Amino acid sequence: MDVAGVFTPQSAAFVADPYPAYDELRAAGRALYYAPTNQWLIPHYDDVSALLRDRRLGRTYQHRFAHEDFGRTPPPPELEPFTVLNDNGLLDLEAPAHTRIRRLVAKAFTPRRVEELAPVVQRLADELVAGLYADGGGDLHARVAEPLPVAVIAEMLGIPPADRALLRPWSAGMTAMYELNPGPDAARAAVTASEEFSAYLRALIAARRSDPGEDLISALIAVHDDGDVLSEQEMVSTCALLLNAGHEATVNTTALGWLQLFRHPDQLALLAAGRDDAERLADGVEEILRYDTPLQLFERWVLDDIEVGGTVIPRGSEVALLFGSANRDPARFPDPHRFDVTRPAAGNKHVSFGAGIHYCLGAPLARLELAASFGAFLRDAPGMRPAAEPLWRPNYVIRGLQELPVTW
Repeated sequence: MDVAGVFTPQSAAFVADPYPAYDELRAAGRALYYAPTNQWLIPHYDDVSALLRDRRLGRTYQHRFAHEDFGRTPPPPELEPFTVLNDNGLLDLEAPAHTRIRRLVAKAFTPRRVEELAPVVQRLADELVAGLYADGGGDLHARVAEPLPVAVIAEMLGIPPADRALLRPWSAGMTAMYELNPGPDAARAAVTASEEFSAYLRALIAARRSDPGEDLISALIAVHDDGDVLSEQEMVSTCALLLNAGHEATVNTTALGWLQLFRHPDQLALLAAGRDDAERLADGVEEILRYDTPLQLFERWVLDDIEVGGTVIPRGSEVALLFGSANRDPARFPDPHRFDVTRPAAGNKHVSFGAGIHYCLGAPLARLELAASFGAFLRDAPGMRPAAEPLWRPNYVIRGLQELPVTW
């Protein structure tokens, strides 16, 4: 098949609804070469799930190979602020460095710390929803979806309220580099954001060294394992990753979730009827994550030859794991194109948070935030409806809305 004619992430229509194209890709095969980015597209659930756990693939190859071994050129020197910040984060590391840093970070970013945030998350969600409701409507994306996870991450890191407006632009500047073939303007914005955020975090880390608090940065400074501690760069990269990965998904899931609930009023009615049922709400959140995941594609390098569906993908290749396609695969999900908020969470094994060693460290916090904000709307501001057509961002890999006007 003409893969490039079906898979068109540069198209606004494709970004708004990639799912019919995914049906065609799954029907065409299990590993499909996509020439524009020199990648192999993997559209089936079982393959995506298996390759996320396969140690013959990696988010990087530099722990085993040089750039030249893979026919790649090193990043240009002018990108260094971004590459240093990004390459020292958990998302782009492999064992043994990944194992070591994740073990240390997990000692500070504990389930108990997330549980202790629950009252703060609920208070923030209630306040944001109440403000939008009192105004009779507005942009749900700007008024609730964006500020809630940013405020939570800032609260966790101990970033003063006066500085929190800086976080979202920094995150947007850096995450644009995860799109397919980012251009020079995106690279310049990522470098500026990386320089500014790194400098800010270094100053904050220095302040916490002399005056520790109850925040996560203080905990990252204090954590150790048989004398091993996180370096300053590792702490900076960890905090940047917590901001970027820890709120981008929640922002986009919130807006996309409400868009789907508006488009499926019967499902909104079911969720509203069970608004006091924590289990029903949890089921609904998992279905929102499955049905229209914000992270559509996850890239991995092939470190040793692999075979997918009879196709040999050689070492040095790059695969693009299509999360959005995997989450709509009929071989894994009965009636996958049906949006059903009553699907039991226990059986709704979507890949929206990844799998294997790169499974999202912040998944419990994301679920907490999503349950808090959806619950607040259903409980305290019923009857919300769209006020206009949503405005999509042009991004595909990290996909979401730019505006979602609502009213009552």
